[in-house]
Formats: sequence, C-alpha cells, structure tokens
Amino acid sequence: MSDVQRFSEEAQKAGKDGLDAAVSYFGEANKGFQVIAAEIAAYSKKSFEDGTRAFEQLRGAKSFEQAVEIQSQYAKRAFDAYVAQTAKLGQMYFDLARGASHSVEQAVAKAARKVT
Repeated sequence: MSDVQRFSEEAQKAGKDGLDAAVSYFGEANKGFQVIAAEIAAYSKKSFEDGTRAFEQLRGAKSFEQAVEIQSQYAKRAFDAYVAQTAKLGQMYFDLARGASHSVEQAVAKAARKVT
C-alpha cells in the first residue's frame, strides 16, 4: 500500500470519526434541550396555576389587610420557586454541556491515539 493510499484512508477514517462525534454531540444536545424545555413548560404551568390560585384568594379577601397578606405570601412563594427553578435550570444546562461535550472529548482522544 502506498503512502498516498494510506494517508487517504486515514483521512477518510478521521473524517468519519469526526462526523460520528458531531452526530453524537448533537443527539445528546437535542435530548438535553428537550428535557430542559419540558422542565420550563412544567414550571410555567405551575406558576400560572399558583398565580390563578392567589388571584382567587384575593377575590375572596374580607379586608385590605387580608389581601396584603395573601399578596405577600404569594410573592414570597413565587420568588422562592423562581430562585429554585433558576438554580435547577442552571444545573441542567451545565449537565447538558458536560454530557454533550463528552462525545467530542472521546473523538479527540481517539484521534490522538491514532496519531501517536
């Protein structure tokens, strides 16, 4: 086998490995984004339901003080839920990036082993 043929085969193999890594990366990223989108949708639905419940309670308030108390409790719950959701989504994005980049790291390591 000539050097040109060997180089051509190695280049084709490296191209295939790169394509496989890219497909794996985008597959992992797609799965991660679907999970994140589902989490955001669930949070939005719960947030809307909580807001609707608070509004119903406000409509039934018997005094201004009771209305202020209902609003204060709702605001605290909404803020706490938002902070928790933001932390959760941050971790999900971090996990997505780490998991998706793992396939690229494997492809680079594999290519490095072939070169040496």
